[in-house]
Amino acid sequence: MKRSIASYASAALVFAIVVFIAAPAPGAEVFQIPAIKIPNSSILPNNKVEPVPLYIGQPATAQPITGTMPVPQNPFMALNPWNCMHNDSYMSDVYPNAGPLGVNPVVSSTWLGPPDDLAAIVVGLTADSVNNLLIAASIKVVSAQQTAWVQLTLIDAATLATLAKFDLPKEAAAIGTGFRPSGAYFYMAQDNRIVIGTRERTVWLVSYSFDSGTGRWSFHHDNEANPWDLSAVIPEGDAIQALQPDWSGLLWFTSKGGVVGTLDMGTGEVIGFLQLPDERIVNGHAAGEEGGVYIASTLAMYRFDADATGFPVVTWRQTYDAGTHVKEGQTDIGTGTTPTLMGDRYVAITDNGQPQMHVLVYDRADGTLVCAEPVFQPGQASNENSLVATDSSIIVENNFGYKNAMKDTTHGRTSVAGIARIDVENGACRTVWTNDSISIPTLITKMSLANGLIYTYTKPKGPATTDPWYFTAVDFHTGETVWKVLAGIGILYNNHYAGAYLGPDGTLYVGVLGGIVAMRDVPEEGIK
Repeated sequence: MKRSIASYASAALVFAIVVFIAAPAPGAEVFQIPAIKIPNSSILPNNKVEPVPLYIGQPATAQPITGTMPVPQNPFMALNPWNCMHNDSYMSDVYPNAGPLGVNPVVSSTWLGPPDDLAAIVVGLTADSVNNLLIAASIKVVSAQQTAWVQLTLIDAATLATLAKFDLPKEAAAIGTGFRPSGAYFYMAQDNRIVIGTRERTVWLVSYSFDSGTGRWSFHHDNEANPWDLSAVIPEGDAIQALQPDWSGLLWFTSKGGVVGTLDMGTGEVIGFLQLPDERIVNGHAAGEEGGVYIASTLAMYRFDADATGFPVVTWRQTYDAGTHVKEGQTDIGTGTTPTLMGDRYVAITDNGQPQMHVLVYDRADGTLVCAEPVFQPGQASNENSLVATDSSIIVENNFGYKNAMKDTTHGRTSVAGIARIDVENGACRTVWTNDSISIPTLITKMSLANGLIYTYTKPKGPATTDPWYFTAVDFHTGETVWKVLAGIGILYNNHYAGAYLGPDGTLYVGVLGGIVAMRDVPEEGIK
């Protein structure tokens, strides 16, 4: 099925527009803001546009992925798979529930940024299935002042209405460099409180509640009087990178400058820390039920464990090919992936090999390199997003060619195509399939075990006058592209390193520069 939407040829819809939103009066309390659709846009001045397909392909038939071990529940995190950016303590990016099959999909969105700035890229999304809520962490940017901060937004999962907002402290930002302020890697604890880092090198505990008397939701800074302070071990000029609890209840923290430490969540006191020499940490970390915490620096892959006192110790360290420079599509040298655990045996990352990139699989027990599988074409491959993995299969994407949101996916341009499946069998890796027909500039791709679909977000090459972005489903079993559904047109629909997420009801969400765009199957209504 292939349809073309002629209405996108309208300059009123497609080209850059200025939208004015009436602001509340000073002191007024806004407790619910209805979703405003993210506008389509173009950077071209001549109002020329070509129609683009609304739907390409056919609805899928569910083909579940069977024989896999479910990711166990970390007792110090909210329920899997909605407790962090990468779904769970394994960083699997896998959902047990089904997402859309592409049956008469309906697309909606909510514009979280002001109309005069690209200021609301959603870098993290969790879900509260009991209250039908989304909790989004978005980077807010004031380009003229070179400042950025993380804003938490409580969102109605059905209507995308904003219910409450909460700002973290502002910090200086080198805009356009892939900068992520402190707070991007937050998680939800077992009591649904948000655990998040700030530029002040403190850890905040943030809860939310509904007041039945006023009918309003609100956020609460629960440890405002005594935030967990890491400034004694993370030096001035450094910043919190990621936070993740292990299975005994220790909070493990990392800094961008290479600090690895543990904190007692009962007292809020730091137990101990290590400084990795001449290494940075630019991704999140995974934690296994056996006690291992897995961290990739810009030079090496690590397993850490806590000793009897809770102090972090290096269990093993393996260097990998970190490369000689930052490739197109990456924000730093070395691996672009958060380590991903596979069942109870393996941990996987990608290297930054030049000219050939590899998927690396290690034995979690002793760090033995199980296999190094080459992926994509030499000199044309990089990866800046976490792998998607079950206990025996890995999904890896190619992000090569993306550097700048204003240049690399506008005027019909896009990144180098590629997504592949690697299986680990009998102590060896093999490439099951490679799909070279779709370009995934920067998405944190996700997968459904219930229906066997890989959910990603693609930007085709051309047409030069129109820049469409598509929700895209790939068959896990065959690697074939099943369908593409138009999310929107223009730079506000660029996800710029944000992720895809499945809600408890199967809705597919993607964080973009304008806010959040959603797709769900609604058979009785058809495509809108």
